[in-house]
Amino acid sequence: MNAIAIDDEPIALEVIKTLSAKVPFIKLEGVFTNAFEAIDYLQKNKIDLIFLDIKMPDISGIELSRSLANPPMIIFTTAYTEHAVEGFELNAVDYLLKPFSLVRFIKACTKAQELFSLKNSKTQEVDAVFLKDGYEQVRVMLDEILYIEAAGNYLNVVLKNKKIMTRITINDMMQLLPAERFTRIHRSYIVARDKVTRFNKQSVFIDLLEFPIGNSYQFA
Repeated sequence: MNAIAIDDEPIALEVIKTLSAKVPFIKLEGVFTNAFEAIDYLQKNKIDLIFLDIKMPDISGIELSRSLANPPMIIFTTAYTEHAVEGFELNAVDYLLKPFSLVRFIKACTKAQELFSLKNSKTQEVDAVFLKDGYEQVRVMLDEILYIEAAGNYLNVVLKNKKIMTRITINDMMQLLPAERFTRIHRSYIVARDKVTRFNKQSVFIDLLEFPIGNSYQFA
């Protein structure tokens, strides 16, 4: 994965450079102490992952991430724990509290690699996606999926004969699934269109199971 690091402290960037060199699937393309120079770089180059400090003088990492139209995956790095919740609300891959160890850094990078693989599996597999189930990546056939339910930081992917709990956001899951086959009807539910047996303005049914349609969603 192509990555960059943004931090107003040069020492912090040196740490990330040193640790990144030990992770074979991370290619650190550049480091920036100036957030606006980094934004300009992102507009001109394809980057998969940003190591992003939150506390910076001109623009915070939170503000920077919100300013990007199509942000790459983000791992926030900071010495301040109070920003963790806000960081995860922005669908950050992880949140590294300084000073962090090599083991903790690798764990965050591995999470990013898993998500990267999931996103790219959409172009590689037209009939299946790969989802993390425990310690394994499992191949899930799309025609086996009945519906998907959000459960905290996880999703329950309900198949015909079993259920898989996987750590991924519902927004990222929607990016993996073909829009013509799956519809999000609620902040917590995605349904397989070909499994829907009936619907009305308030609900969608898969046989005897009823799913609410959220106020800002529809099924048609």
